Formats: sequence, structure tokens, C-alpha cells
Amino acid sequence: MNTPTADLYDAHFPKVQALDYLGWKDYGAKTHFKGKVKTLKCFEDNSLVRKVLEENGQGKVLVIDGGGSVKHALLGDMLGELAVKNGWEGVIIHGMVRDSAALKKLNLGIKALGTVPAKTEKNNQGLIDVTLRFASVSMESGDFVYADEDGILLSKTELE
Repeated sequence: MNTPTADLYDAHFPKVQALDYLGWKDYGAKTHFKGKVKTLKCFEDNSLVRKVLEENGQGKVLVIDGGGSVKHALLGDMLGELAVKNGWEGVIIHGMVRDSAALKKLNLGIKALGTVPAKTEKNNQGLIDVTLRFASVSMESGDFVYADEDGILLSKTELE
């Protein structure tokens, strides 16, 4: 991604929405990333995160609504490595990560609310390709996200 989110916002408002700041932090080596959204809703169970990251992620960003839970991490080093292996541009998590030192070495954009060492339960709970509502926006698979140090933008169409 070459154009900063602030410039994209100025050039495309009101066609773009900025996600509210919920304490987003960068955990991957890539702090600038963009892609077509793939949505996943799951709460304290990352079974479906693995399933989605096993897919070809070329040009895509996985957006996970974990309900903002701070009890269990939805992404760690092994799932981060899987994302890189399958070409994902990034992962945005309304929730937590773990293995943050290892994640920082991965060529992957990762935004999340924070870190916690606790792993999740594995009960195959969650929904893929559903409308997500958090950070004052609604997003669907097929939308586009743009992320950098200033935050996250959502667009229904590809920009630039």
C-alpha cells in the first residue's frame, strides 16, 4: 500500500469509513496493508481462523470479530505463519493475539486490540462470510480495507 490512509480518507470521503479507534496495535512486520475483506465472527474459539487461513489469501485481509474479548487470543505464531504461507495480506482482529514477538517477524499485517497468553477453546464455533458490526462500521466479505499506523479504512469498492 503506497497511499497513507489519511490521504485515502481525504480523497474518497464519504465513500470510505474510518473504523473507530479501539486501541488498535500493530503486531505484524507489515504496518501498511490492504485487501479484499474475508469476514469471520467467532468468540473465544479460533477453530475457524485456521480453516480460513488455510485458503489462498492472495490480495485478502481476514477480519475477525472476536467480540472484543480479552480472555483468549484468536491468532498466534502458528496461525500467523499459516497466513504468510497462503499469501494473506493481513489479519484484523477485534480481539487479542499471542506470541507477539514471533508475530512481529512475519511479513504480514496484523492489527488487534492487545495480547494475552491464553489460547482458545476448539469447538468449531463461529460464522464465516457474515456481516460484521464493530468499531462503528458494518463490513462484509468482498469489501476492501486499508490499514496503516493511523488506523483502518473500509470501502465498498477498491481504491487507488
